[in-house]
Amino acid sequence: MINAEKRADWQFKYANFWLTGGNLVILLFGFHVGSPLGWRIALVLLAAASVWAWLANLRRYRTVADTATTRIATAPQGYIEISGVGKHPPGDRLISPASKKPCLWYRYRIERKRGDKWVRVDSGSSHDTFAVDDGTGQMLVDPEGAEIHTSHTETRGDRQYRITEWLLIPNDRIYVIGEHATLGGAHAALDKKQDISALLAEWKRDKTTLLARFDADRDGEISLEEWEAARKAAADEVDRTHLDTRLQESVHLIRKPGHRRPYLIANRDIEGVARRYRRWSGFHLVVIVCTLVALAML
Repeated sequence: MINAEKRADWQFKYANFWLTGGNLVILLFGFHVGSPLGWRIALVLLAAASVWAWLANLRRYRTVADTATTRIATAPQGYIEISGVGKHPPGDRLISPASKKPCLWYRYRIERKRGDKWVRVDSGSSHDTFAVDDGTGQMLVDPEGAEIHTSHTETRGDRQYRITEWLLIPNDRIYVIGEHATLGGAHAALDKKQDISALLAEWKRDKTTLLARFDADRDGEISLEEWEAARKAAADEVDRTHLDTRLQESVHLIRKPGHRRPYLIANRDIEGVARRYRRWSGFHLVVIVCTLVALAML
């Protein structure tokens, strides 16, 4: 199981470099074995890795290139792109623990030199929401699960330790592509059927309380009629909860989408991010073609 920090490394910016290094390892395996069968295995592995990388980069390129920027004031629910100035939300300001700089988001890695290698001894990243303001309104951004591209990268240290830090800072121009959801307020996206099912499932886990509330004939079982009464009570409770939610002030949040769609945050020119994905996609496509030609020759 890849831990959260290694996943962050992969998502952050190293995936293509790691795959390129992995491709070299596969080729070295082919050289080491030397037999036609060994080369076929190596080339098949190389092609499979490159196909995955090609599709991943192409998907991100198409997402960035095809998603139009939406004004925050008129942003629909669902998958959108916004662009604006990064702001601290009301409340405490976030401080990076590595450099003590105020920021919207941070990530750091501390490494210690052991022999000829640098070994990670500590790392972390922030999960606080921050705001993006495009002049028409503000939207909160949840960085959890995002692939983040930032120009604020710094490495410092000495012969024994080094610290690498990535930041998004206030007043950065921030681009975000993700899922917009309104939490609370009159336009909150609420699912009554799903919430009733979740509440009933919660009640079923505490059978003693469930029986005390709805076992009218005290036979130790919930009959169909009694279960219907429980369902009605759950529906009434969900209605009250939804009413309270809609009476609250709405919060507009952009977050990680479902269905494996990319979630991207960048303080760089979004066209430059798109070009980067396109270049990597082209590189991996060339590797695929070369690998297939080599297999055909074998």
